[in-house]
Amino acid sequence: MTKAKNTGSGESSPRRHGISIITEPTAEELAERQISDYRAHREKFIKWVLNLGKGPEHGEGYAEATADIRCARVDKFYRWVWEQEDGYTTHVSHECADEYMRELAYSDASQDTKANMMKALKTLFRWRTWEFDEEEWDPELTFSNDTSTTNPRDYLSVEERQQIRETVLEYGSVPSYNSLSPEERDEWKEYLSQRFVKPKTEVGPDDFDRANSWKFPSLIWTALDTGLRPIEVERATTGWVDAQNRVLRIPKEESSKNIDNWTVSLTDRTAEALARWLDEREQYEMYEGTDTLWLTRQANPYGSHALNHVLRRVCEQAGIDTENRDISWYSIRHSVGTFMAREEGLAAAQAQLRHRSSKTTLRYDHAPPDDRRDALNRMG
Repeated sequence: MTKAKNTGSGESSPRRHGISIITEPTAEELAERQISDYRAHREKFIKWVLNLGKGPEHGEGYAEATADIRCARVDKFYRWVWEQEDGYTTHVSHECADEYMRELAYSDASQDTKANMMKALKTLFRWRTWEFDEEEWDPELTFSNDTSTTNPRDYLSVEERQQIRETVLEYGSVPSYNSLSPEERDEWKEYLSQRFVKPKTEVGPDDFDRANSWKFPSLIWTALDTGLRPIEVERATTGWVDAQNRVLRIPKEESSKNIDNWTVSLTDRTAEALARWLDEREQYEMYEGTDTLWLTRQANPYGSHALNHVLRRVCEQAGIDTENRDISWYSIRHSVGTFMAREEGLAAAQAQLRHRSSKTTLRYDHAPPDDRRDALNRMG
């Protein structure tokens, strides 16, 4: 990124009501025209925070001291985005915010720091909803200022990964059409009519086959191998899949960290499941005219909420205890990073997770609790 020259004029750090519009770290990051653009962006945000931020519907803003702190934290977040995207932008996505909070969750920052940053980002995205008519941000993680609250325990163990991999083969499955008695078949038709939202009289053998689809195994197994982010699941197309060479090829235009094309390894089982799914999806009308790899029942690409729902249902069926744990789609991604770093090192984890910066991968440079316990046992 081109750096701005420090002219010493002080013009890069004007203040609005005592709040710094362009902070010194930001001025050092940006070129002159970028500073001008960012200043206009920040002025709108700060004005909104001071006048409407606390209660837009009632015209209630934050006190200057509170606004100053929140705006400073938002400024820090923007600089993180520029580092991730390798360039200046005023467009920040929900995915960026979720990734930032995930990174913060694994840091040594205090619970209060995490909770306060969460509040600042919520303020930012409320403004973006107000200013740009964007959707509201529903964060993947939440933090409390209650110091008794611990960081989310959102990783999956090796055993849990295996349970999920095996259980998803049974997820949503039904008996074979020809193996059922007329009475049993009638009961399953009732179930499938509700599941596929169609009259019971129209449920036939093809619907029984559809219920035993390879869609969910291919989706979950691909995530277990590659740690696909929710936005990457949403963008995934049939062209990404190279089942013959057992890799997923993600174009740089479609990766959420788009600096280069990514070639990500797949297990033999996952490659076979994807090949089966590609053949199967050709039979479904909803996939006509689209190369989207996976669609929901409503023919929409999968988003975070739908993916979280599927994972939690599979965990429930697998008997995985999720009480007092924040299990989400990112739990799969963090398990990939943790165990890939342990087995093959940080370089392999960085490539498999598609991290542009090795600093992002460093948070996986730790031994899981079971490994540390084994080490203690060996130490005596």
